[in-house]
Amino acid sequence: MRNDGRLRLSRQGVIFKNSKTGKVDNIQASELAEGIWRRVALGHGLKLLTKNGHVYKYDGFRESEFDKLSEFFKSHYRLELAEKDLCVKGWNWGTVKFGGQLLSFDIGEQPVFEIPLSNVSQCTTGKNEVTLEFHQNDDAEVSLMEVRFYVPPTQEDGVDPVEAFAQNVLSKADVIQATGDAICIFRELQCLTPRGRYDIRIYPTFLHLHGKTFDYKIPYTTVLRLFLLPHKDQRQMFFVISLDPPIKQGQTRYHFLILLFSKDEDISLTLNMNEDEVEKRFEGRLTKNMSGSLYEMVSRVMKALVNRKITVPGNFQGHSGAQCITCSYKASSGLLYPLERGFIYVHKPPVHIRFDEISFVNFARGTTTTRSFDFEIETKQGTQYTFSSIEREEYGKLFDFVNAKKLNIKNRGHKEKKKSMPQSYDEYADSDEDQHDAYLERMKEEGKIREENADDSSDESGEETDESFNPGEEDEDVAEEFDSEVSASSDGGSDREEKRKPAKKAKIVKERKPRKKPSESKKGKDPNAPKRPMSAYMLWLNASREKIKSDHPGISITDLSKKAGELWKGMSKEKKEEWDRKAEDAKRDYEKAMKEYSEGGKSESSKKEKSKKKKQQQQQGKGKAERKAAPSKALAKSPAKQLGESFKSKEFVSSEESSGDNKKEDSEEEEIASTPPSLEDSASGSD
Repeated sequence: MRNDGRLRLSRQGVIFKNSKTGKVDNIQASELAEGIWRRVALGHGLKLLTKNGHVYKYDGFRESEFDKLSEFFKSHYRLELAEKDLCVKGWNWGTVKFGGQLLSFDIGEQPVFEIPLSNVSQCTTGKNEVTLEFHQNDDAEVSLMEVRFYVPPTQEDGVDPVEAFAQNVLSKADVIQATGDAICIFRELQCLTPRGRYDIRIYPTFLHLHGKTFDYKIPYTTVLRLFLLPHKDQRQMFFVISLDPPIKQGQTRYHFLILLFSKDEDISLTLNMNEDEVEKRFEGRLTKNMSGSLYEMVSRVMKALVNRKITVPGNFQGHSGAQCITCSYKASSGLLYPLERGFIYVHKPPVHIRFDEISFVNFARGTTTTRSFDFEIETKQGTQYTFSSIEREEYGKLFDFVNAKKLNIKNRGHKEKKKSMPQSYDEYADSDEDQHDAYLERMKEEGKIREENADDSSDESGEETDESFNPGEEDEDVAEEFDSEVSASSDGGSDREEKRKPAKKAKIVKERKPRKKPSESKKGKDPNAPKRPMSAYMLWLNASREKIKSDHPGISITDLSKKAGELWKGMSKEKKEEWDRKAEDAKRDYEKAMKEYSEGGKSESSKKEKSKKKKQQQQQGKGKAERKAAPSKALAKSPAKQLGESFKSKEFVSSEESSGDNKKEDSEEEEIASTPPSLEDSASGSD
């Protein structure tokens, strides 16, 4: 960190006064052991080492000042001011030298960088590795927080080089040292994060976790909150310690320390203090000798040392009677505890969300099955937490809890279901209980009326409706031409006989053409038919519509139907029975009118059907007569063609036509081809 100030050199020593803090560093001339001049980032610098191991660095000098300083040091301090530049090769492999309060990383004889060990806050070791962590500098925008050194394995004198490195650092570093005896020790406690079994040594100012691989020293000043949470099985307890800043292991940060205890474990604890010290320090919160459940002893000691309250679950109780809810967060299953002022999820990863930082919560349908739902929490910073696979039986309890805490509930697409818990519960629990919906009932009634109207119109049209759809009508002419072409091209009569059956079918289809007309009767409904009666609700709605409009001026149709449904739902039984009686009277009147209408309508419909059949028969007779008269000329010529040119009948009109060219004969053949086979048979029979 750069500290501006004024440097004064005198015969008695070196004095530096910090301009910001006013702190004065006074180095006696007799204490100076070495002086080094070197090029630094801002010009040149002066490094002074004292006999007791302290190091002082000053920079901001100009290059031209070296001669003056060198002469002053030689004449007054009897020191040679040596020039030694830093190595700028960029290599990362070298040697480490410990000199006083300084760690120097050198390549050859030139230093690369130096670390004041007083800035080291933590030193941890691993396999062939040493990690140094530094105190955070709040005044600097960017701070160096960690440096790792790889130490190659060697077998010199049986000393582990990693441990030797760490001891050199710890001897001069500003690291929390376990000086003196611990107040008490808890052996082999099960820890979920960081995972493993640790011995917990309680010191006056910090907590020491000692495991097989890692050690953690946690100052009590970094503890934010303490939680004591019962497990769902009612046989275990979680003790959670919230930390800020978190403890670190490599790139992993542990914001929560979670211990798991069995309720059956008991312990007798004796504090490593005399009774007067215990009474003076803890003021009755702890005693020298204590006994009880292990989790009670740990939580009691931690509460007294950290001086913070222990948070326990409030009055929430789930469907199974537990004070937590089983759910999944990300890929792991765990327990969600609704607290008086927030939610906490244990254990992987642990999450603590306070109510005051929650923007809204959301109940969402489960993605995989309808027997579960998801509980979503979004914070005011935009972070979203989704706790999934919650059993649907827990919904009612959780909804009541969230509602009582006045948290904003956001159900996507179901805003109105927030108003009452049973309606929201039906959405997830697939309940079969029917809630009265006036709008839905009205739609059902209108649908029934439309269906019955369609049935009435289909009864009036009778069988003609089914016969009016004839997919063969459009292709009828094409089929007949195809059949006649084949018969005309054949030489004998046997080919014509084979094609007669399809031709007869085509003839039957032709007769159905006039039946298209009755389909026009579908366009309108009989105006004389009695109207269906309305339900009790619809009768009441027609009578109350104007009153609702007057009470709520400018109300839309949809809002009016919703309001009417609410009023109908809140109506007393006696008033509803009055409208039910009116609906029954209307139904009886309708049935009576329908009976009279059906009896009078049958005779009229039978008369209409008879007149329609007569008209159809007349039209069919006219059509047959026209078809027989049209091809008479062609039928008279066809026998002459078959028997030969020498034969001429009485019906032959002109001899010139018989002796005509091939074009005339071709025209005669075309006339024969256009004649239906059934008419050819009748014509040949008459001849």
